[in-house]
Amino acid sequence: MSQLLLYAFMGTMFPFLLTMLGAALVLCLTKPPTQNFERVLVGFASGVMIAASIWSLIIPSFEASSHMNKLSFIPVIVGLWIGFLFLMLLDKVIPHLHIGSNEEEGPKANLKKSTMTALAVALHNLPEGIAVGVAIASAQVGEVVPMSMAIALAIGIAIQNFPEGAIISMPLNNI
Repeated sequence: MSQLLLYAFMGTMFPFLLTMLGAALVLCLTKPPTQNFERVLVGFASGVMIAASIWSLIIPSFEASSHMNKLSFIPVIVGLWIGFLFLMLLDKVIPHLHIGSNEEEGPKANLKKSTMTALAVALHNLPEGIAVGVAIASAQVGEVVPMSMAIALAIGIAIQNFPEGAIISMPLNNI
């Protein structure tokens, strides 16, 4: 059990550390970044997250349900829809503000702009944390995902968190 806790701790702290390092970039900037630079950061983070999702989550899900033969897609599709619906629910019940927008989403709340942005980031990071936790727990059981894939997922999320931390911190610096 202690080894599982160590893996879980490392699996969450590494992405957290890279998010902090990306956010620390704001301290090095002497002028606001260009819109093209921000687009490159968003594109890079998106590409890494898509790759991590496919290779470390979706493909192992298909492999885990391969005993169902032609119906092996059903648990994957059901899980994706449950995840979509869960995030849509959270999007409706958590007041938040997206970067570059002044329009509040979710229930009306009298919160600061920075608090609303932080809630949006938390809403985004929740599924990433769940994914890493489930991958590490599955790897510990040893039946679904090998530990190397769970570690690869945590590394992939950490790599995408670096530009994400930078993107999030830039507007917050001006709030």
